[in-house]
Amino acid sequence: MELIGNRALVTGSGRGIGEAIALHLAEMGADVVLNDFGNMEGANALAEKIQGMDRKATAIEADVSDFAAAADLVKQATEFLGGLDIIVNNAGITRDKLLLAMKAEDFYDVININLGGTFNVTHAAYRGFLRNRKGAIVNLASVSGMTGTKGQGNYSASKAGIIGFTKAMAKELGSRNVTVNAVAPGFIESDMTDKLPKEYLDFMTKNLIPMGRLGDIREVAQVVGFLCSDHARYITGQSIVIDGGLTM
Repeated sequence: MELIGNRALVTGSGRGIGEAIALHLAEMGADVVLNDFGNMEGANALAEKIQGMDRKATAIEADVSDFAAAADLVKQATEFLGGLDIIVNNAGITRDKLLLAMKAEDFYDVININLGGTFNVTHAAYRGFLRNRKGAIVNLASVSGMTGTKGQGNYSASKAGIIGFTKAMAKELGSRNVTVNAVAPGFIESDMTDKLPKEYLDFMTKNLIPMGRLGDIREVAQVVGFLCSDHARYITGQSIVIDGGLTM
């Protein structure tokens, strides 16, 4: 129970990786505010499950790409939990298309939610972390932000931006004992990989992923949990890759 007494906000936690992260933080002892936009059924169900573990939990609907809505989300989360010690910026979308077929809204929607949402939530929580003089922020990046991925010009750009933003915030907040790290998943079994053709995934696992399989959402959650714990107090500004060896 390494996180007993910690208070966490996890964005995009109504399903998939975000859901697994929120649940794992609760299992580690944290009280958790869940957030989603458009999938509150999943977020509310998870909040009830966490409450059954004798943890404080609630779900708040908010569009983190909206600056004011993100600020209100952080305000509500802080009031509900009595403060924030952990933020996991997980909310994200894809709009995969080759550039010639990509509309402006396809590009900007992905940038505004993935990168903009990370900025908005962090901005709103920044002063609180300065006052606390301790905390952990974990941002969900992707191997696409490191290597670039065909058909993901928008997504790759957003995740590369998150990696740069993570490093900048680590330098700003380090003197206040606040760590800021990113995790960069590869191909993880989730709603995002469910959209990919089976033939493509089979090719990847057989030929390009040394471990020969997709990752599990719980494997991502466990790395996030570690980065939020006191075991990782001297790790900051890093992007931890979770990809079965894909990008090595």
